[in-house]
Amino acid sequence: MSEEDRDEKYGEFEREPVPDSKTRGLKAFVGMYAGEHCAGTELMLGPLFVAAGVSAFDLVFGLLLGNLLAVMSWMFLCAPIAVRTRLTLYYQLEKICGRNLVTLYNLANGVMFCFLAGSMVTVSATALGVWFKFPMPGLSDLYPNSVGWVIAVLAVGIVISLVAAWGYDMVARVANIAAPWMVLVFLAFGIIGFRQFIEITGSEVNSFASFWELCRTSIWKGGEPLPGQVKFTFWHVTFFAWFCNMAMHIGMSDLSVFRFARKSWHSVASASGMYVGHFMAWIAASILYALQLHMDAANTDVLPGPLAYRAAGIAGLICVIVAGWTTANPTIYRAGLAFQAIMPRVSRFKVTLATGMIATLAGMFPAIAMRLLGFVALYGLVLMPMGAVVFIDFWVLERIGLKSNFAELKKLRFSPAAGVAWIATFIICIMLVLSGKPYFQIYFVSLPGWFVASILYIVVSYIHQKDIHLKQSFRLTAQVVSWAALAGIVIPGLLFAAGNTTLEQVKGVMTFSTVIWFISSLCWMGRDKQATA
Repeated sequence: MSEEDRDEKYGEFEREPVPDSKTRGLKAFVGMYAGEHCAGTELMLGPLFVAAGVSAFDLVFGLLLGNLLAVMSWMFLCAPIAVRTRLTLYYQLEKICGRNLVTLYNLANGVMFCFLAGSMVTVSATALGVWFKFPMPGLSDLYPNSVGWVIAVLAVGIVISLVAAWGYDMVARVANIAAPWMVLVFLAFGIIGFRQFIEITGSEVNSFASFWELCRTSIWKGGEPLPGQVKFTFWHVTFFAWFCNMAMHIGMSDLSVFRFARKSWHSVASASGMYVGHFMAWIAASILYALQLHMDAANTDVLPGPLAYRAAGIAGLICVIVAGWTTANPTIYRAGLAFQAIMPRVSRFKVTLATGMIATLAGMFPAIAMRLLGFVALYGLVLMPMGAVVFIDFWVLERIGLKSNFAELKKLRFSPAAGVAWIATFIICIMLVLSGKPYFQIYFVSLPGWFVASILYIVVSYIHQKDIHLKQSFRLTAQVVSWAALAGIVIPGLLFAAGNTTLEQVKGVMTFSTVIWFISSLCWMGRDKQATA
């Protein structure tokens, strides 16, 4: 089958714009987003808000604002570019960054997808724990804690991997059928859990005031987080709700989705996913966990299987299995596609199967699922800089006299501007997180990181496109900067030895100097010494 015939049959259009005849209306995206974002992850994320000591006001209003910002990010950052280019993210990046850099991006994307799919295998395996009654991991566990758990994860992972490799079309059909049922089961979780709170506490709820009082004093009480968890405030909730899908909107992954939209405003459909999944479903799942803690404060385990079973019996367990399955399958499939782009000669079946087994191995270690709040934030942080690159390349470069799609124009396989923007931004953001400052937690750094990536891309693009990097003055400047960076490695240690600075300050300066050294030295070491004046 030719590429043109395949595109016509499956509607993929991987390396060409989507024709107007294949675009879709608003309705097509409403159901897709509602189903995709009311799934397995919600059963883990909701309880983790309670574990983080969130208050009722901070949770409800933080989710309202954060999800609104997420919808606006799809509407004003991602969709306008998608409907103008009608290209997949990967092909758009290839034009901007070059094939080799896109390969690195695919590798990072595939690895993160594997870990995310692994956490969903973990979710489904907790349902088996209810039936077979083997010990399951607790909130603070990092490693498997029983043979039964390993066997359960392995069994679930093998089935999910085989289905993803063999029958993705069937998975998509089952997911579409299950989506409305899952939404209603999540709603039932919240209603049943709230009613159980009324019965256990003996509260009388006959007005909004009494309803809110129960929420504030019994369900989301605030206070200190559980051991090992980060305390969540209004801003933590807001930024997490905004950035948990950062890879999709600000990171531009959903260019591949909204290239099929007739109008950019059709991206308002993302609100169905945000307010059904990331508002209602998170709140419903958090109620079940808050009820568990209210009944037994020592039982801090975040296990979707037992939580769902206590609320809805067998139907709840089926929901846990299906939710984890329908989320893990497309995630493994996407990871397989990312890896196959790196190894195009290996069959998709083999790559997807191997990817699924990597995800299964990751799922045996509960550390990812039990720390899903932090992992999702890290996932967005890894892919965010490339979203900034796409945005700046499309909207800004030509307006300041530079060329868009420069890698395609000059037949480059690796764009220095995009590479520096991506890698340097990530390193800078991680350095800020490691500084330990509360305003530089991983949930917040992506916002300044987007501007850092944008500025770096503009500056390095200007240097590269105007051939400034070939001038002798640029080479000399890079040498001076790199020598200063070496001084930043030695001098802090001497100051510390003399008692004139703290160890934390020394670590920060040395780390920063290390980054500057590797960036600046690449500009002159090993390069041709001949340069223009």
